[in-house]
Amino acid sequence: MEATNETEKIISEQLSSLNKIDTTESLEEWRVNTLGRQGVITSILKSISSLPVEERKAAGSAANQGKTRLQDAFGIKQKQLLANASSNSSDSIDVSLPGRPATRGKLHIVTQTIREISSVFVSLGFQIQEGPEVEWGKYNFDMLNIPQDHPARDMWDTLWVEKNHDDSEPLLLRTHTSPMQARIMESSTPPIRVIIPGKCYRYEATDATHEWQLTQIEGLAVDSDISFADLKGTLYEFAKRIFGQDRQVRFRCDYFPFVEPGVDMSIDCFKCSGKGCSICSHTGWIEILGAGMVHPNVFKGVNYDPEKYKGFAFGMGVERIAMLKYEIDDIRNFYTNDLRFLSQF
Repeated sequence: MEATNETEKIISEQLSSLNKIDTTESLEEWRVNTLGRQGVITSILKSISSLPVEERKAAGSAANQGKTRLQDAFGIKQKQLLANASSNSSDSIDVSLPGRPATRGKLHIVTQTIREISSVFVSLGFQIQEGPEVEWGKYNFDMLNIPQDHPARDMWDTLWVEKNHDDSEPLLLRTHTSPMQARIMESSTPPIRVIIPGKCYRYEATDATHEWQLTQIEGLAVDSDISFADLKGTLYEFAKRIFGQDRQVRFRCDYFPFVEPGVDMSIDCFKCSGKGCSICSHTGWIEILGAGMVHPNVFKGVNYDPEKYKGFAFGMGVERIAMLKYEIDDIRNFYTNDLRFLSQF
C-alpha cells in the first residue's frame, strides 16, 4: 500500500506541474522527464520488481493507470498550446475564408493559332508532318527551283550554319517550311495531302511587322487530277472557318519560284467589311497567304512526271494570321513573355 500511495502522490505532482506549463518547449521538457525512457514513470515501473509479491499487483496497476492519465493530460495540453500559438500568429489561416483559385496555365497564342489552323485542314483530309529546322541548302533552295545564281534567293535573308567538318553541302536555318515539299515528295508517292507547321528563321531587323523567328504552316496536295479550282476551294473554306463565314476571298497573281502560276490570297477586311480602314491600309483587302500550283521543275527534282501529276502548295505566317484575327499591332508582343498580353488569349 505504501508503494501505491507513493505512486499516486508522484502522479498528482506531475499533473500539477503539467497544468502550470505555458510553452511548447517546457512541455517537451516535462514529457522527457515524466514519460521518457529515463523519466519518473519508467523508474516507478522498474521498481515494482523489488516490492513484496503481495504488493506488486496493486503497485503495477496504479503505475499503469497513472501513466495513462499523464499521457492523456499531455495530449490535451499539447493541443491547447498549439491552438494558442496558431491564434496568436499573424500567419494563421482563417478557415472560414473562401479558397484562393489556383492560377491555370494556357497554351501560347501562337500554339493556339497553329492548332486552330491545323484542325481546319485535318477536317479537309490533310495530314500533319514536321521537318528539321536546320536544313540543307539543296532542300531550302535548289529543289524548290531556286538554283545558286537565281535572283529569288534575295527574297530570303538567310542565317547560315558554320560546320565543323569539310562538307560541300551548305547548312542553314530554314527560311521557310517549303523544303518539306521536296522532302515529302522525295519519300512518298501521290496522293499527298499534308500541312507542315514549324519555325523559320531570317536574318533581318525586327520591327512591328518583322521578326527574325517566325512560324509558318506549309500546305501541299499532289494527285493526278488536282486543278487550280481545288486550290481555290480549299483556301476559300480555310478563310471562312478562321475569319468568318461571311468573308470574301480574292486571288491575285504573284511570284514564288516553286509554283506556277503563283497567287496571293486576300480576304475582305473583317473590321470595315471592305470599306477601308487602318487595318487593311484603306484598301478593303487583307493579304493572308501565298499559294500556287507546284512548279514542273519541282516535280522533276523528286522524279515525279509533271505530265502525270499536278499539285498545289500554300504557305502562311501563323503570327500574321493571329495578328489579323485578334487585331494585334506588333509581332514582337508574341515573344516578349509579357503575361498581361498572353493572358488575354
